[in-house]
Amino acid sequence: MKTPILIAALFFSGLIYSQQKPDTLKTKTLEGINLKKQVFKKQSDRFIYDVASSPIAKGTNTFSLLQQTPMISSIDGKTLKIMGKSEVVIYINGKKTNMDSEALLAMLKSTPSEDIQKIEVITVPGSEFQVESNDGVINIVMKKSKNNGYNGTLKAQNEMSYYSNPGGGATFNFKQNKWSVNTSFNVGSWRERERYNLSNGDNTFKNKSFGSNDDPNKTYGGSVNIDYEINKKHSLGFTYNMRYNKSFNSILDVTNLEDGVLRNRTVNHEDAQTRNHSFNLNYEIKTDTLGSKLTSNVSYLWFNRDKVSLNQTFPISNADEYGAFQQSVPQIINNYAANIDYLKKTAKGHTWLVGVSYNHTNTDNDTRQDVLKDESFVNDPNQTNHFIYKENILAAYITYERKFNEKLSGKLGTRFEMTKSTGDIIGKTGFDRDYNNLLPYLNLNYTINENNSISYTFSSRVRRPRFWELNPSRTYFTPTNYTQNNPFILASKFYNQEISYMFKNAFYANLSFNYVDDASSQLPLQGTINGDTKFLRYIRTNYGNNKQLGLTLGMNKTWFKEIWTTNYSVNLGYAIYSGTVTEDPTSVPVPGQVEVLSPYVIDVKNFNFFTQINNTIRLPSKKDWFLGVNYFFAGKNAIESGEMGVRQSFDLSVKKIMGNWTFLAEAYDIFNQNYTKIKGVQPDGSYNNITEFGYPRIISIGVTYNFGNQKLKKTREMKSANDAIKSRT
Repeated sequence: MKTPILIAALFFSGLIYSQQKPDTLKTKTLEGINLKKQVFKKQSDRFIYDVASSPIAKGTNTFSLLQQTPMISSIDGKTLKIMGKSEVVIYINGKKTNMDSEALLAMLKSTPSEDIQKIEVITVPGSEFQVESNDGVINIVMKKSKNNGYNGTLKAQNEMSYYSNPGGGATFNFKQNKWSVNTSFNVGSWRERERYNLSNGDNTFKNKSFGSNDDPNKTYGGSVNIDYEINKKHSLGFTYNMRYNKSFNSILDVTNLEDGVLRNRTVNHEDAQTRNHSFNLNYEIKTDTLGSKLTSNVSYLWFNRDKVSLNQTFPISNADEYGAFQQSVPQIINNYAANIDYLKKTAKGHTWLVGVSYNHTNTDNDTRQDVLKDESFVNDPNQTNHFIYKENILAAYITYERKFNEKLSGKLGTRFEMTKSTGDIIGKTGFDRDYNNLLPYLNLNYTINENNSISYTFSSRVRRPRFWELNPSRTYFTPTNYTQNNPFILASKFYNQEISYMFKNAFYANLSFNYVDDASSQLPLQGTINGDTKFLRYIRTNYGNNKQLGLTLGMNKTWFKEIWTTNYSVNLGYAIYSGTVTEDPTSVPVPGQVEVLSPYVIDVKNFNFFTQINNTIRLPSKKDWFLGVNYFFAGKNAIESGEMGVRQSFDLSVKKIMGNWTFLAEAYDIFNQNYTKIKGVQPDGSYNNITEFGYPRIISIGVTYNFGNQKLKKTREMKSANDAIKSRT
C-alpha cells in the first residue's frame, strides 16, 4: 500500500511547488503587456494540449507527441489509450480518421510534430461523435497555412524483439491553389512470437498445455486524400484507404498433459490474408461567416479475410490416436453509408448541430470444417455453417452548446439509433432483432477562478458486437480447448458519468462512474461430453452487468526552464462484475452426444491501481538531443475471466535532431515484465489459468527525413459516413 501513498504525496507536493514556480504558463511580452500561454487546459468537453507551445514538440512525430500528451499512454509503442477508457478513436481536425489501426499508426509516426497545433482529449464524447461503449476521442488539430508547394517524409525503422522486424513508409503532400493532395504508403514485415502456458481443471482432473505460436506477417497499405475548393463556400473531397496483410505458415505448437501425464501434441498450420478497401466522398457548404456549414458524406467499405488451417494431433501416450481436421473460415463485409450534418453558429454564441446517418452492412461467413476419417477428410456438418448477417442502423442526433457567462457553459445533446438486424445460419437457425436506443448527453463547465475549474459530463452509449465475434466459427488451441464465436450475443448499454477538476492548467483530477447493462466478455466455459470428454470453450457472451468507479490524478508540467518535462498520472479504481452463464447459446445438439456445461459465476469486487510516469529531458541547450525515461505499473486486477497479474514496463529513448533528419533509438520493457497472466477460480473449485508471454522487450531504431515546405497546409480531413462500422471489422 506504500506505492499509492507515495504517488499521492508526490502529486500534492508538486501542487504546492507549482504555486511557487508555475513553469507551465509560457509568458510573452507584447507592447508592455504580459500574455500567458496555457500549454494544458480544460475547455468545454475536452482537455487541450497546446503542442505549439510545448518544449517537447520539436523534431519528432505525431505518435511520439501523443505519448507525451496528458491522459494518453502507449504501453507497447503501437497502441494509444486514454486512461480509464475502453478504446481510443482518432479524429483529425474534428473528422474521424478513415483507416485501420496499422495504417493509422504508420500515418501518425510519419507526420511531423511541427504540423500539429494542438491535441484535444475528449474523455466523454458528445452525441455528434460516432463512438461506442465508453470510448474516448483524441482530436488532432493541424496547423493552417495557405502556402503552395509540396513536402514529404521518408521513414525507415527496425524493431528487434524475438525476431527482427523491418518497416518503412513515405508521405507526400501537395497544394496548388484550390487543389490539395495528401498521399501515404507504408510497408512492413514482422514475425510475432508468443509463448503459452495454459491449465484448467477441478478436483477430479487437471489439464495443462504449453507451447508457442509463430506468426509471420507481410503488409502494405496507403491512402490518398484529395480536396478541391470549388469556391470560398463549396468544397469537394475524396478519400481512399487500403491495406493488405498476408500471414502464411503461422504455426501454433502445443504439448498437452492430463493429470500430469503427457498425452499428445497439437500443431496448427494457418494461412491468412486480409484485404481492406474504403472510399469516401465528401461535400461541404459554408453557409455564413460565423462557421456554420452543411456537410454530407457517402462511403463504401469492403473487407475480406480468408483463413485456412490444418490442425493435427500427434499421440504421445498409447491412450491417444492421431487426429486431424481442416478449416476454412472466410469473412466478407460490405458496408454502404451516408450522413448529413448541419452546424449552425449564431452571433450570440449559440451552437447547434443536427445530423442524420444511415449504415447498411452485409457480412458473409462461409465456414467449412472437414475431419480426418479412414485416411480421408470428410465434412463435419456440426462445425460447417454458412452465416449471413445483415444490419441496418438509422441514427439522428442533435446538440446545443452555449456559454451562459464568463464562468458557466454547457452542452446538451441526444442521439436516437434504430437498429434492425437479421442473422441466418443457412439450413440451421436464424434470428431477427429490432431495437431502438435514445442516448442522451450532458456537459456542464464552471470556472471557479483563474486557477480552478470543474465540469460534469453524462453520456449513454451502445456497444454492438464486432462482426468477427458474430461469425459462428471456432479457433482451436487443442482439440478440447478453443474459442467459439457467438452470433446470438446482444448489444450492451453503457451509462458514463464523469467529474473533472483542473488546477492551474497543470494538475487535474477525474472521477468517473460507468454502468454497463447486458455486459459481455470472453468467458472460459468448462463442461463434459458424454460425461467423459472434458472441454474448455472460450465464448464471448452476455453475462449480467458491471460497475466501475475510477479516480485519476495527473500532472503535466515543465521544470528548470523547460529542461525537464513531466507527465505523471495515477488511476485508482473499484470494479464490480456480477452475473451467471448457465448455457452456451451456440451449442447445437448432436445425436449420440450429451453436453453438460458447468455454470460460470461472475462475482467480482476489487480495487485496482495504475500509474504512469513520463519524463523528457532536454540534454544540450541547442535542443538537438533528448532523453526519454518512462515507466508504468499496473497492479493486480480482477476481471470477468479471473485475476490479472502485475504488469509493468520501464522504457528508455534517445532522440537526435540534425536539420531535417531525426534519429530515434527506443527500448521498451527493458526488464520483460509486460505480459499477460490470468488466474481464474470458480466457487465449485474449477479453475482456468493463462500465461501469455509475447517477448515484450523491444529495441527500435528509426530514422526520419522531412523534405519540402514543412509549412504546407494539409488537405481538409473528412468524416466518413461508415466510421462506426470500421471499428467493428
